[in-house]
Amino acid sequence: MPQRKQVIFIADSLDNAHRFQSVLSGMEVDVSAGSSMQFKKLLSQNPQCDLVIFEATGDVQRGVAQAEQALAEDGSVALLVIVREDQLAEFRPPVRTKSDFVVHGASADECAARIRQLLWPGNESAASDFIQVDDMTINLATYQVKIAGEPIDFTYLEYALLAFLATHPGRTYSRDALLRRVWGFDYYGGSRTVDVHVRRVRAKLGPELAQHLETVRGVGYLWNA
Repeated sequence: MPQRKQVIFIADSLDNAHRFQSVLSGMEVDVSAGSSMQFKKLLSQNPQCDLVIFEATGDVQRGVAQAEQALAEDGSVALLVIVREDQLAEFRPPVRTKSDFVVHGASADECAARIRQLLWPGNESAASDFIQVDDMTINLATYQVKIAGEPIDFTYLEYALLAFLATHPGRTYSRDALLRRVWGFDYYGGSRTVDVHVRRVRAKLGPELAQHLETVRGVGYLWNA
């Protein structure tokens, strides 16, 4: 699972567009940009998006609430809101999705720091290609998994499911969300395939490591690091 992330940038002002274009150009991200009128279209075209950067204009709470509502179903897309200083009194951060905000006109360094924290929490440089959990090592660059130094024979989708959950620890994903994020937009099978792959991954991990891949009854799955 590559570290490169997908970002949607929504702004109606050229000032923010230019500022964030400069910031994002130095990161391991692919960006789809548009105006607020194009938000839903861009979201549907980029089902594997990791972060939405959203410029709040006009009625700030209404705009932020609509953005949050659009992202809440997936539960995995982070939201960075750009607000003007005079909007702060009425601004309330979203609570149903991982989020942060930055004030209009903030320095490029501050914008970059907040983006990195949302995309790569605990690893803001995004430089490491390895995830270590107990005696298991996931190599994100080579798509390989080793347990106690021994390679494990995962299929690509088994690996992709494990790597996705392990790179998003502590977050619960529904089966439909996992289908979108791991299998991709073009997958039309039923959500039962997620359960089948989870069972296979657990079996290959062994009983101790498998405990990290938890079932959240009635919701889906999470990786508890």
